[in-house]
Amino acid sequence: MDFKLYQIDVKSAFLNGYLEEEVFVEQPPGFEDAKLPNHVFKLDKALYGLKQAPRAWYDRLSKHLIANDFTKGKVDSTVFLKTNGKHIIIVQIYIDDIIFGATNESLCKEFSSMMTSEFEMSMME
Repeated sequence: MDFKLYQIDVKSAFLNGYLEEEVFVEQPPGFEDAKLPNHVFKLDKALYGLKQAPRAWYDRLSKHLIANDFTKGKVDSTVFLKTNGKHIIIVQIYIDDIIFGATNESLCKEFSSMMTSEFEMSMME
């Protein structure tokens, strides 16, 4: 089908996830408040090392793709598809790496533009 493949690495992917539950963390070393040493921080977004971070990142990415007319694979939920007439683009998510290819290079450019408008990333052919 003459697919051209690309790879995108999302920079600080886990920091892009939004938490759906309340998460509190103790004050990190070097950032303690001397006047309030027993206070904790309530997180608005995920952090690396937080067990909820991978799920929060995947949920945000998945919602972004679906909002842009992609459908999630029924067998593999890390595969997303989009068709445009007789052309197709396939996107495979692996943690913070995204591999994608299409039968029409304009679909790849459109996908890359859509992703870079939402997330900071580096792309490789």
